[in-house]
Amino acid sequence: MTIAEIYNHLELLSSFSLQESWDNSGLLIGGMQESVDKIYLSIDIDEKLIDTIDANSLLITHHPVVFDKIKQLQFDRYPANLIRKMIQKNISNIAMHTNFDKTHLNKYVATQILKWPIIKQDGFVLYLEVDEIFDTFVQKVSDIFHLNHPRCVKAGDTIKTVALVTGSGASLIGQIQADCFLTGDIKYHDAMQAKSINLSMIDIGHYESECFFGEILQKYLKNLGLAVIISQSENPFLYI
Repeated sequence: MTIAEIYNHLELLSSFSLQESWDNSGLLIGGMQESVDKIYLSIDIDEKLIDTIDANSLLITHHPVVFDKIKQLQFDRYPANLIRKMIQKNISNIAMHTNFDKTHLNKYVATQILKWPIIKQDGFVLYLEVDEIFDTFVQKVSDIFHLNHPRCVKAGDTIKTVALVTGSGASLIGQIQADCFLTGDIKYHDAMQAKSINLSMIDIGHYESECFFGEILQKYLKNLGLAVIISQSENPFLYI
C-alpha cells in the first residue's frame, strides 16, 4: 500500500486541516508514492524505537519529529540523529498531533480512561462532570495515570467540574471555566496563576496522558490489510 493511500485514510479519520497553525502534522519523512509493508504507532520517536522496527515501514506518531524549521542537519544532534537513521532504514513518518487531539485523543482519555461524562467541548478543552472531594479525586487520577507523586494546586475542597487537555495545556489556564484543570507540563508560574484565580490543577503528565495514541489509532487501521503494530517510544523522564 502506498503512503498516499494511508494518508488519505488518515485524512478522513482526522483531517490534517484541523491542526493548529503552529503545528507540523502530516507527512514529514518519505514520499507519497512509496510503498510500505508495515505500520508502527507511537507517541514519539527515539533511537531504540527506530532500531527495533523493520525497514520499509511507516511510523505514525502523535508528536512531530520535525517541529521548528531545520536550518542544518548535524547528525549528532536531535532531531537530525533520528532522521538520519530513519532515512537509512527507509522509515517514513506521518504525525497526527493537534488534529488528533481535537477529534479523538482527548475524548478517549475522558470517556475510556477517566470515565467521567463529558459536559461540553471547547476546542482542545473537554469539560467533565465529576462531583468529588478534592483529595479523593487526586487519588483516583493518580491511580489512573500511575502518578506516584502527583503535583497539584488545591483551590477548594470539592470538585464539581473538571477541564481536561491531554499533553501540555497550561497556556489555556486563563480560559478555563471549571473547578479543576487536568493537563501536563504545569510550570511554577502556571501554578501561581491558577491559585490566584481559584483554579485547582493536577499535573497528569505529558507522556502519561497521551500514551494512548497507538491503541486509539490501531483499531481504525486494521482493515487496511497491513500489519499495524503499537511500538511505543519510552518516556524520557525517570521517576525515582
